[in-house]
Amino acid sequence: MTTEPVNIYEYETIAKERMTLPEYDFVAGGAADEITLRRTRAAFDSIMLRPRMLVDVEHRDLSTRVLGQRIEFPIMADPSGGHGRAHPEGELATARAAGAMGTVMVLSSGSTYTMEEVAEAATGPIWFQQYLFQDRGLTTLMAQRAQEAGYCALCITLDSSIRAKRERNIRNNYTGQPSPNYAGSVALAECWWNLSSDAPRGVNELINRAATWSELDWLAANTPLPLLVKGIMTGEDARLCAEHGVKALIVSNHGARQLDTTFATIEVLPEVVAAVDGQVEVYMDGGIRRGTDVLKALALGARAVLIGRPLFWGLAADGEAGVRAVLEMLRDELDISMGMCGRSTIDSIDIGLLGTVSPLASVLEQPRDIRLPRL
Repeated sequence: MTTEPVNIYEYETIAKERMTLPEYDFVAGGAADEITLRRTRAAFDSIMLRPRMLVDVEHRDLSTRVLGQRIEFPIMADPSGGHGRAHPEGELATARAAGAMGTVMVLSSGSTYTMEEVAEAATGPIWFQQYLFQDRGLTTLMAQRAQEAGYCALCITLDSSIRAKRERNIRNNYTGQPSPNYAGSVALAECWWNLSSDAPRGVNELINRAATWSELDWLAANTPLPLLVKGIMTGEDARLCAEHGVKALIVSNHGARQLDTTFATIEVLPEVVAAVDGQVEVYMDGGIRRGTDVLKALALGARAVLIGRPLFWGLAADGEAGVRAVLEMLRDELDISMGMCGRSTIDSIDIGLLGTVSPLASVLEQPRDIRLPRL
């Protein structure tokens, strides 16, 4: 009998045993009543697959391209802050694992190690996440550091300017450590981690709450790196991304950690994909726990997905090897489900694979005296 985890949920069980309760709750928890957190799993589970037979699936290719970069499979590492909560090597381990697996890691500006240290450890493509600050000098400084360190893109988080109410963190009186990415900044010399936010309190206070789309235009004009944005949940904002030259966007509700009672990201994905009409690459995060979840997101128009919490579960279980195992598990489950559904490439995955209404519904609505033929 194997003692190794056989799914992502079992990795989470190990992580819960090994992490302190406040640190586990910080990662696992959501905003307020955590309604969206629960809704997300229910949304995925409500989507059924329609497999096709006698299709040549002997050779399957899971590779795709994101911002012009080829990755081995359409699953990337989300910019989740403070991987040191789960393992001492933190983002260094995650970067090595992502590189070994041939995919992208998006580093959070709230990382346990500096962006330069992570870039040095990385063996694959890396992108950097940051905010739009009130001080434009700080915004361009972070972007410049990322460029000089070798990051290939900037991911701008849009949904964290207002501090969320996360009741698990409040009950635990949670505090954390500031990221060394902000060390040496006079404005952030006394920053500390907020009870309820992913961003250090000092950082959160410096985020530009008055920012509009023109601020993205300004940043795009002041960095050679392509911009993607994280936190898009409506078709209206997706169209604005296309109008303002954003190269890619992440359909994200911040892991249900910011505003409760929003839709699950998989529910709004089709609206966003339709709104950009191919002008912007669309990725999605939020609740990915199975290869079939990835397949469903791709069928609804996502080019790739990102995972956040599972990275922590893998780190807590076995450091770099644990993260690699989590990525391998999701890749292998996607490969299996593609083959069983009659799809051999990422581009061949389409909405015809999916259904949400039981085929029995229309049958059972027929008059009761109708007899169906037996063949």
